[in-house]
Amino acid sequence: MPGKKVQWGILGTANIAKKVGGAIKTAGNAELIAVASRSHKRATQWAKNNQIDRAYGSYDELLEDPEINAVYIPLPPSMHAEWTIKAADRGKHILCEKPLSVTVNEAAAMSHACKANQVQLMDGVMWVHHDRTSKMLELIKGGSLGEMRRVTASFTFNWDQIPHDNIRVKKELGGGSLGDLGYYCIRAILWAFNDYPTRVFATARYENSVDYNLTAILWFDGQRMASFDCGFDTGTRKWFEIAGTQASLICDDFTVPWKPETARFWVHHANGKNAEHQIDNCVQEVKMIEYFSTATQNGVFNSKLITDAINTMHICDALKKSIKFNQVIDLT
Repeated sequence: MPGKKVQWGILGTANIAKKVGGAIKTAGNAELIAVASRSHKRATQWAKNNQIDRAYGSYDELLEDPEINAVYIPLPPSMHAEWTIKAADRGKHILCEKPLSVTVNEAAAMSHACKANQVQLMDGVMWVHHDRTSKMLELIKGGSLGEMRRVTASFTFNWDQIPHDNIRVKKELGGGSLGDLGYYCIRAILWAFNDYPTRVFATARYENSVDYNLTAILWFDGQRMASFDCGFDTGTRKWFEIAGTQASLICDDFTVPWKPETARFWVHHANGKNAEHQIDNCVQEVKMIEYFSTATQNGVFNSKLITDAINTMHICDALKKSIKFNQVIDLT
């Protein structure tokens, strides 16, 4: 399939599907040809609104389309494992919205199904594909911050009233701030340290039986620590700080740049001087689609595409256990 555009379908018409669908249409090596919904009327209307040729009234129908090479799954987390495995069994590559699943055991089953069918699987964490992310990692690896010591991250937004009909606050659909927001923070911590924690601890406040506000601490070897908070009850924050012995790197909008056309971050030094870095004209959603589409064309299952997601799910499970038993969880 090298040289030919990857043919995509979308399982579901959630709000995020429009953004990712637009990225598929923009990507140079991808083409969006179909959408599916449990309602044929809804699928038809979405296809019309987004200039898509094919609309299916069930997810199974789309998976049976022989021309579709890859699918994007924006369904609630509780449905990720089921439909990823079904898609893999039908030979489709899968880009699955985060969190990858509800539990790490589900995530492992998803990965196993994809490997068995030699199809790619990746979670839809867009920011890691931005050119800014590569630039930040270059500085970190180059020793600009000195010896790494701490990563601190936050991802929050505020609901004045709890929207009880929203999947984010429905336990049965895999809701909660950890999977919806904290997942990004964990990924940033793992990315910055390029390592796995030895211990974790978390505490949370619950509303509607889901973690509505959560704070966590992660310990790493080499005198390194990390912490993050996430929640649905604080004004919008989406930043991290990576601190070393000589300087710190700060990004105030790591999940999605405040200005789509311009992404920025700063390096702060002990003497008060700082350098601002700016990366222009990069659309992270398109970068993600192009990266994944290229991976599907190689014809060999690449386990590295899913390793970070599996590790993130391991930590999510450990943090949930920590909250349940109110204790530090050893990961070694």
